[in-house]
Amino acid sequence: MSTIIYPSPIFGPIHSRRLGISLGINLMPPDGKVCTFDCIYCECGFNSDHRAKLRRPDREEVKKALEAKLILMSQQRQLPDVLTFAGNGEPTAHPLFAEIIDDTICLRNRYCPNAKVSVLSNATFADRPAVHDALMKVDNNILKLDTVDPLYINKVDRPVSNVYDVNKIIEAMRAYNGHVIIQTMFLCGTKDGQNVDNTGDEYVNPWLEAMNTIRPQMVMIYTIDRETPCTTLLKVSPQRLDEIKAKVISLDIPCSASY
Repeated sequence: MSTIIYPSPIFGPIHSRRLGISLGINLMPPDGKVCTFDCIYCECGFNSDHRAKLRRPDREEVKKALEAKLILMSQQRQLPDVLTFAGNGEPTAHPLFAEIIDDTICLRNRYCPNAKVSVLSNATFADRPAVHDALMKVDNNILKLDTVDPLYINKVDRPVSNVYDVNKIIEAMRAYNGHVIIQTMFLCGTKDGQNVDNTGDEYVNPWLEAMNTIRPQMVMIYTIDRETPCTTLLKVSPQRLDEIKAKVISLDIPCSASY
């Protein structure tokens, strides 16, 4: 199985199915994975298989590396559509996440003012005041919510902390007052012989209720596109994704589907 461990602090640019030409910002170590989730579908593999030995990049390292890359891309006349915080783990877990967001916005304004700043987060720290304030400053505050079912979350997303509370996360998402994009992975298949299909109405309908509570500016639904550490997972059909997409749109919430 092929596992992706991204360089740090800057990687790409790469083409994102959902965001366009994306220059990645990885706030985790370059030799492993550090995440508050241990998702069975993560392209970076399981946490236990990729323990990092190196440290996270500090604020100044991120700033210098990002500026150097943007200068180079400007010279090459190939500016990014988006600067995306992603990589080998949860970006908001970096202790200086808020300060790094401020630096990134300043550099974006200087070198590529038309680019968006996006954060891909699993939302575990979305209720922390400093994280909330930082995410309110970015263009695309993309927070994960695969389901509202705690048993499914523990089986598939597998939060590292045993105090993860999905209802608390939903309230944190609601507190962004619409300045949030919800990203949801839909799966079929099994894990250790247990069904992990979250496309049935018993999962989708409560999730739709949460979308109506949060009232995000947009919902992004998708299915697996790359190799996963759990090899018994299956893609969801485009037809089923389109059915779920139509239900979101019926709530007067924009929705995109990536197959």
